Amino acid sequence: MDSAIVIRTLAHPTRLNILKWLKDPERYFGPQEYPLEFGVCANQFQRDGMPQSTVSGHLKALTEAGLLSSKKVGQWRFYRRDEKAISSFIKQIATEI
Repeated sequence: MDSAIVIRTLAHPTRLNILKWLKDPERYFGPQEYPLEFGVCANQFQRDGMPQSTVSGHLKALTEAGLLSSKKVGQWRFYRRDEKAISSFIKQIATEI
């Protein structure tokens, strides 16, 4: 995992919020057709009038940085935190700085 890419990705407050929301999805997201074990459906991230294209960009950046994993079910895409990658990043940063 490239720590510089992850740090740049986390520099955006909305992306930090997405990670926070996904840490406790029952609290931050409404009900959805599929169980939360699949992750949270991409359409649930639209808040405060944020366009879907903006949400998609944030989810893509977090996924490419290795902080989220995604799963496609039918026409829907679900996102979850990649806890192993997040833990690895934290350990890596602790040794680098």
